[in-house]
Amino acid sequence: MQKFSNERNKLNDNNRQITYRGEKIIEILQEINYILCSLHDMSSYYLEQDTREYEKETTQFIDNSLVCNRLALIRRVLTEQFDLKEGDDGLDDVERACEDIMYWSKPGDYSNETWIK
Repeated sequence: MQKFSNERNKLNDNNRQITYRGEKIIEILQEINYILCSLHDMSSYYLEQDTREYEKETTQFIDNSLVCNRLALIRRVLTEQFDLKEGDDGLDDVERACEDIMYWSKPGDYSNETWIK
């Protein structure tokens, strides 16, 4: 199980409250909705069909719709408001918050943990 702390004391004071422009949040929501709704629609479409076709279409969607690029842009927009100065441990708040996440490294490495509570 991954270890992740949402403790407030992990943030420097400048990052305890961050403000975003409404237009940026709308752009983020558009990107998330595109990805999420498309994946949901694919799942529904292929529900009664061959799993291999669903897996193929999902992979093609991720690649052809630039899902990784879209997620990277979302991450950039969300982090650009943070004060990213390093703490005593040599990490900024975002790096520190993500340092214990066990990322996929081989087949079968999945997580059902969510960090938004």
